[in-house]
Amino acid sequence: MFDYIKKRVLNDSGAMDRILVTLLLVIVGVVGVIGLSTWAQNQEDSMRNAATSTVTSTTKDASGNSN
Repeated sequence: MFDYIKKRVLNDSGAMDRILVTLLLVIVGVVGVIGLSTWAQNQEDSMRNAATSTVTSTTKDASGNSN
């Protein structure tokens, strides 16, 4: 398989450029997915904290213990 790829790269003009561009796009895609996943996780955590504090303050107000 590697011999076939090596032969293709040596025979095709501009094949190395295509390979490099493909690798660059793959790297950009992977970094983009990781960044999006991290951002979504941070948003989920902040929404969870905001909801928890709202529920806590509402329950304190409803039970008559206002601080």
